[in-house]
Amino acid sequence: MHNVESPDQQARWSRLVDQLEERLDELAQAFTTKVREIPEYGESQVTVQEIRDTARETFRRLIRGLKGTHPDSRDGLLEFASDLGAKRAQAGIPPESLTTAVRLDFSILWAELLEIASPEDAILLASRVDKVWGVVDEFATRTHTSYLTERVRMAQEESSIQREFVARLFNQSTPSVETSAQVASALGINADSRFALVAASGEPGARLRTAVSRFTSNTTARQKLFLHESGGNTYAFWALPATRTRSADSEDQLPPPLADLPCGYVPEVLGLRALPAAARTAESLAALLRPRDTRPLSADSAWPRLARQALQDSGMDLAAEIEEALAECRGGERERLLETVRHYLSTGNITVTSEQLFCHRNTILNRLNRFEELTGIDLAVPAKSARLIVAWA
Repeated sequence: MHNVESPDQQARWSRLVDQLEERLDELAQAFTTKVREIPEYGESQVTVQEIRDTARETFRRLIRGLKGTHPDSRDGLLEFASDLGAKRAQAGIPPESLTTAVRLDFSILWAELLEIASPEDAILLASRVDKVWGVVDEFATRTHTSYLTERVRMAQEESSIQREFVARLFNQSTPSVETSAQVASALGINADSRFALVAASGEPGARLRTAVSRFTSNTTARQKLFLHESGGNTYAFWALPATRTRSADSEDQLPPPLADLPCGYVPEVLGLRALPAAARTAESLAALLRPRDTRPLSADSAWPRLARQALQDSGMDLAAEIEEALAECRGGERERLLETVRHYLSTGNITVTSEQLFCHRNTILNRLNRFEELTGIDLAVPAKSARLIVAWA
């Protein structure tokens, strides 16, 4: 059962609300003082005068909502809240700071009501607290919703602009200095930084898009990843730290989401202008990926594959030549020779190879000599070994 207020209580409530309206300047000043204590507001583009003016208008509309005598008061309040949320998003106020500021409205309004009320108004105030909170909460909710909507719109607009500039960069084989500077400005990076780039297509390309999307949506991530798609290929690039740290493994510089992704990988180029050429290299590396590959493939690790592909494109098939030379092997000789040669290529040491295969050193030497006899490849000669490495890449 709901309590019905008497005409006297309704009249008294109207007088209290009227008194609140007479104190708009005091309410606005109290809000301004408190909100300036929020660090993000103190350091923002929002001026003290704007905060005070907005607070005054906010309280005027909230009090009008408490009166409930104006049919359009609620719509006007919510429209004002929507506008406020969008403005604060454009000013770069963090969401937590905005929520803190908007929630001040209730505490300031209620404190002012308690100050102007008399002890006899206690029951009246208790019956009206939900009304005050409801009006302020609806205002706060609409402000926050509008803020988030504007943040999404701004992010989409920024992303769209960035995509345009990235496409402009990659559409030129050798971008001009002017183009490079424009792209750097749009992306908020240094045009002369060192960059890394990866490329993938098909299913790995879809995984790359997903990985970049998730990474960039993480607001705590310090590193920026930029995406570009063209001709069925997906590319991602990022700036490397200003301080060069030469690690033994270039994969140490990969952002975590890309470390276990099969793709072509160019670990370092200097400047934005070098990225289109790096994209072509990464695309070539990605074309060499095999089903067993589970990590990025760089030129350092894939040079034998690149060399083999280049030779095959010119009509030379080293692997076929070696297979033909070994065709005269009988029984298990071919398998023993191949096993020995592969181990020796990976170690470069007769003793280590003999230990790995549990054979005498002389047995290893005999097998290597037999391999040379059949193929003409002396593994002690680097140039000859390189030929074999490329053939078996």
